[in-house]
Amino acid sequence: MPLSQYFSLIDMMARMELRADAARLFFGYLWWILEPFLYVGVFYLVFAVIMQTREPDFLFFLMTGKLAYNWFSKSVVHAASSINRGTGLIGRIDVPKTLFPLSAIQAGLYRQAAVFVLLFVLLMFGGYYPGVNWLFFIPVMIVNYLLIVACGYICACLVSMVRDFLPLISLGMIMLMFTSGIFFNPRTLENQEMAQMLLTVNPLAFLLDAYRTVLMHNSVPDLVHLGLLGVACGAVICAMVLVMRRASHYLALKALTA
Repeated sequence: MPLSQYFSLIDMMARMELRADAARLFFGYLWWILEPFLYVGVFYLVFAVIMQTREPDFLFFLMTGKLAYNWFSKSVVHAASSINRGTGLIGRIDVPKTLFPLSAIQAGLYRQAAVFVLLFVLLMFGGYYPGVNWLFFIPVMIVNYLLIVACGYICACLVSMVRDFLPLISLGMIMLMFTSGIFFNPRTLENQEMAQMLLTVNPLAFLLDAYRTVLMHNSVPDLVHLGLLGVACGAVICAMVLVMRRASHYLALKALTA
């Protein structure tokens, strides 16, 4: 399949999924923005009002981290079950299995674009005005997307082979939610060795910190770390594409007979 046709098909499948989702919900497309901000409101109530966290400007701190985390979490979980959801098409024609997780991830990207636009507006209302360094948001977002694709491909393969991996992936997302610095600033931990290890070992923690560095502090993120993470994600994506091509019939058989 030519690349132009491949990416056109991904875009079409993503748009069809978005229309179907909007048709099922009363608020339609508005729910893309309402849902993640409702999550932010709930966690703000718990951590700021009830637990009285001392993190300055916690609402914007929480908002920036939680919205980026939601993009990663929902996209990866959605991609994980994408091959199994596509059994109707897989049973009729032989299509690249990478098509299914990537179209699910692309749909998540379209949703997240609207969320990020509203985030920018709210940050400006909160006194965080755009500066030149806000341009670094683009490479951070690109690396974030590459991380989602890499994890989405791995999870899609695992779930297509053994469906029991799906609840384990969801459990892993809960662990990441509490260990990626959404509710706390890793840089303010008393144990700085632990903080540095968290930012180094957990790519999502590093990316959430990079979003805040750019949008809230109008500073330059660690570009070396960002570049290395992007290269690592790109290498994983290439490896998974080769694996999914070679195991295409096996993945199809496992998805159809699961």
